[in-house]
Amino acid sequence: MPFPRRTLGRQGLTVSAIGLGCMGMSDFYGPSDEAENLAVLNHALDIGVNFLDTADMYGVGRNEELLAKVLKTRRNDVVLATKFGNVRSPTGEYLGIDGRPEYVAAACDASLKRLGVDHIDLYYQHRVDPKVPIEDTVGAMSRLVESGKVRHLGLSEASGATIRRAAAVHPIAALQSEYSLWTRDVEDDALRVCRELGIGFVAYSPLGRGFLTGAIHTTSELADNDWRRQNPRFQDGNIERNQQLVDAVTDLAREHDSTPAQLALAWLLHRGPDIVPIPGTRRIARLDENAGAARIDLTIDEQRRLDDVLATHEVAGTRYPAAGMGTVNA
Repeated sequence: MPFPRRTLGRQGLTVSAIGLGCMGMSDFYGPSDEAENLAVLNHALDIGVNFLDTADMYGVGRNEELLAKVLKTRRNDVVLATKFGNVRSPTGEYLGIDGRPEYVAAACDASLKRLGVDHIDLYYQHRVDPKVPIEDTVGAMSRLVESGKVRHLGLSEASGATIRRAAAVHPIAALQSEYSLWTRDVEDDALRVCRELGIGFVAYSPLGRGFLTGAIHTTSELADNDWRRQNPRFQDGNIERNQQLVDAVTDLAREHDSTPAQLALAWLLHRGPDIVPIPGTRRIARLDENAGAARIDLTIDEQRRLDDVLATHEVAGTRYPAAGMGTVNA
């Protein structure tokens, strides 16, 4: 049975209804095994999950190089998305955001080389550069489309006003921003504008960075170099309060004979046909579990009960530390 598909934007970009976020295979969430990562990537394509999401900053290029090992033989099976704009030094130090036109062109060429491909299907600006007019950045991105290096354009963590300005320069296929049961601020601005303009929405961290799966209870369960140890929602005090939200989702999942992760993803898919979540994983079993959410039907009552979870269990902590919060919804 073919894996369900969805269309992002009005230019015909069709992707699997659930994608695969690849960041954690190379960075931020502790050590990983390359052979296992490659097995997960190939298994995703085997079952029809063809939308693979990376960025040049993940592992300072190493994540793109990882995907290149799969793309070498399976390029036609993949809808490839990558991003530019978050700049890191070779040693991983974060240097800031760069949206200058000359940087756009250089970053794209560097990504194409690391990925070993001649074009990128969906190229995002990873974060909006406040120092550069969005019109200039998207103008440079549009020239990549004209040259054939990129098929479709996207933005990430952009506000509704920024999206409007960008779309006036060139069609935008998708906005990628955090969206999940415990992160819903996009509903009041960016998602509304996307729908007005016919732009698809790619939801990253749809499982609350793994927390909504019910598998994480304390930060002590995380690797010492796991970025989530710095995330306010995982801090002592907050993580205990947020566990109440996960417990509520788990209870509903039990009634539905599904897992909390599947229920959280199914809830997102039912928010509209223009939404594509991209949960990340480094385990084939988790990949299969997540993919199963694409075939879950939720009744209106079940959707309402999930909506009500947040009304009863307020999320504790911001989704990024203060510096990171300054770069989202920009």
